[in-house]
Amino acid sequence: MNSQIEALFTTALGLQPPWYVAKVELNTAKRRIDFEVEHTGGRATCPACGAEHQLIHDRVRRSWRHLDFFQFEAWLHAAIPRVQCNGCGKTTQLPVPWAREGSGFTLLFEALSLSLCREMPVRQAANQLRVAPKRLWGRVRHYVEVARAKDDMSGVRYVGIDETSVKRGHEYITVVHDLEAKRLLFATPGRDHATLQAFAQDMRAHGGDPLAIEHACIDMSAAYAKGIDQSLPNARISYDRFHVVALANAAMDEVRREEMRSSAAAVREAVGAQSKKTLRQLLWGMRKNPVSWTRAQFEAMHWLQRSNLKSARAWRLKQALRLVYRDAAASNSEEIAQGAMSKWLSWARRSRLEPFKRLALTLKEHLGGVVRGMLDGRSNAYVEAMNGLLQQTKTAARGFRNIENFIAMAYLRMSKLKHLPQNPLAPAVARDYGRYRHVC
Repeated sequence: MNSQIEALFTTALGLQPPWYVAKVELNTAKRRIDFEVEHTGGRATCPACGAEHQLIHDRVRRSWRHLDFFQFEAWLHAAIPRVQCNGCGKTTQLPVPWAREGSGFTLLFEALSLSLCREMPVRQAANQLRVAPKRLWGRVRHYVEVARAKDDMSGVRYVGIDETSVKRGHEYITVVHDLEAKRLLFATPGRDHATLQAFAQDMRAHGGDPLAIEHACIDMSAAYAKGIDQSLPNARISYDRFHVVALANAAMDEVRREEMRSSAAAVREAVGAQSKKTLRQLLWGMRKNPVSWTRAQFEAMHWLQRSNLKSARAWRLKQALRLVYRDAAASNSEEIAQGAMSKWLSWARRSRLEPFKRLALTLKEHLGGVVRGMLDGRSNAYVEAMNGLLQQTKTAARGFRNIENFIAMAYLRMSKLKHLPQNPLAPAVARDYGRYRHVC
């Protein structure tokens, strides 16, 4: 019976001669099962030079954590042969088929840990697997590095570039996404033009050509514009609608805050707001689209639109900018889009609202990229959504000691890497019991 059990586990572990399970020891008190694996034969092929039939010099005992066996923690133990080669003169340890060199885990255990880290915070995954979080971080970095080395960027033509915060204290990373494949291509610390030089180098290392990039969608960052001009010279810059409208929202909020500081009584009188709750509804009503207003926000905005407040003019300017984008997309005409934007810029310059006058000057300086962003269907909306996931990744990477860990987790979750280990806990194939006829 013992030999049958050992043969069963030899097959279950996928071992091939000369490797086999020699002994299985189950200790229910310690809640663990130990497998003794042995290597038969006195000769082997040299791992260093490939010379065959070399003598085994000695054996070194090693242990590896494996997938749990039922409720028991499973361990593999083996005395690994070291080959003394007459050809190259080296004494080299044989590789084992169930683990990579230098790892204290089996390949299947590492694959499971990687799958868990992709779905939950690393510390929680470590608690589930009963290992130290630091050991899982090492596995994440290793497998992401291996998978990215095989990544192919040869087909990348349209990219979205943005920044996202990593830690407090204005610490940022630059992220570059493929807008067609919807995946993270590159992430690096910093947010200056040198980050795009690093991206161009990384792209060449993965079979891509920076000169083949046709379109780059960015915010109005002078650093990114400089980086594109130097490292992606054939890319046409477009400024994303999200960022332009966000600038208009920021200008509107600045007008509203200044008016509340200087003329709070006039604002309350104009909108009939006698409580902080009503003013809060006004704040959110100005920021949201009218179709999303609640009843309270609708009532507050009703009185605002009929007032002569600066906040009302600022809100109309912001809404008009949204309509300019909508009409430009509907017409798909550069001439119509540029004409509509020029009219809006003229209105903003004559509005006597300093934040909008500054915004008009900024948009005029970048008018070509703004118009391209109005017409091109590609935008950084996906990139912004991914930045939200990156902030979730920050939570998942809670306790990470350096930016490299954070970037590795971002690659693991958002790069759609094709060469990562697959989750070993795949669903079993249902047994075929055949059909049974019930006879009454």
